[in-house]
Amino acid sequence: MTVMDKLTILTDAAKYDAACTSSGARRGSKKGYIGNTSSSVAGCCHTFSADGRCVTLLKVLMTNCCIYDCKYCVNRCSNDTRRAVFTPEELSELTIEFYRRNYIEGLFLSSGVLRDPDYTMERMIQVLHLLRNTYRFNGYIHAKTIPGASPELVERLGMLADRLSVNIELPSEAGLKALAPNKTKSAILQPMKQIRNTLTENKQELVKYRHAPKFAPAGQSTQMIIGATPDSDRHILRLTQGLYDTYRLKRVFFSAYVPVVENSLLPTPDTKPPLLREHRLYQADWLLRFYGFRAEELLTDQDPNFNPLIDPKCNWALRHPEFFPVEVNTAAYEDLLRVPGVGTISARRILYARRGGTLYHEDLKKLGVVMKRAQYFLVCKGKIIDGLRFSQDTVLRGLIAAEKLPMPEIEQLTLFN
Repeated sequence: MTVMDKLTILTDAAKYDAACTSSGARRGSKKGYIGNTSSSVAGCCHTFSADGRCVTLLKVLMTNCCIYDCKYCVNRCSNDTRRAVFTPEELSELTIEFYRRNYIEGLFLSSGVLRDPDYTMERMIQVLHLLRNTYRFNGYIHAKTIPGASPELVERLGMLADRLSVNIELPSEAGLKALAPNKTKSAILQPMKQIRNTLTENKQELVKYRHAPKFAPAGQSTQMIIGATPDSDRHILRLTQGLYDTYRLKRVFFSAYVPVVENSLLPTPDTKPPLLREHRLYQADWLLRFYGFRAEELLTDQDPNFNPLIDPKCNWALRHPEFFPVEVNTAAYEDLLRVPGVGTISARRILYARRGGTLYHEDLKKLGVVMKRAQYFLVCKGKIIDGLRFSQDTVLRGLIAAEKLPMPEIEQLTLFN
């Protein structure tokens, strides 16, 4: 099997990993090295740098051979599929040749579990060691940590990679036991805890010693599969909140389950991936990270799932009429952020603009407020827009119309079209 044959197999096997994770990495030019992550094609995927520029990564598995039999995974040991294994030398040389040809600007490396977690991690470390020390590659590298690997290997990997991630896989321990019996919750959370603690220690070292080696400077992230188990949006969001609070993750990625295998415990192969649900969860995740919301506010036990027809902030606003209307000219920044149609930038613009005088409805659109949503929840000097009359039902219909969904979820294309 040639290297290109392996590349075809192992980039296709890696396509179910969420890889939009380079945000936060800053690796400037360095004398004697090639590549950087501040500037910013089988197996190439696109992500974004800290300054918003698009970056191309080679997304590939070290191997799709795996000793585990996770029922949802196309690379499980019981599945009849073509297998391939890169040697560390092959993969490092392939990566650097892709970089020299301007195909990529970084590497996203994951792997099936070959022989055992430690053996797999050692091979991944060899790839990164060759790239950093032999080829002097200074570009962005995101590496997936293998649950169950020894702490020493996790630390070595973090000294070579810009970002580490440990896939939590499924939202509940019950789902993990049913669909991934070889994996345990403790084996997944232990390296997350180690990465968090090592990041804290490394920051303290860098304060004392300016040139101390950096451990995973872009932090850590995780990914969970959505739709393979019956877990509610509330359960998923509370888990997400807990991961941010406890392990200080940079991002939690949601991956809509694509039915690639037949199993009585999984959705049937003709089930469409829940892409719209994935989208709503990402919107809710944004509210947690930037808008000051908490998971327990957005959904309740009585209403555990988002309305797919409107975004999560609108969903929250409709369930909390007592919070509205908000007076634009006096409201605090935190209150403005809770208004549908008002984002972080437009909220700051409102605070700045109202220093110079009273704001009226016609001013808000100029400041970036989406009035199709915000008009129902804002007042200026105690007044709503002239002629606007609405009820709870008309507000819901107006918000649905403002969404402009291109097509029903059942008509969405697959993830890879």
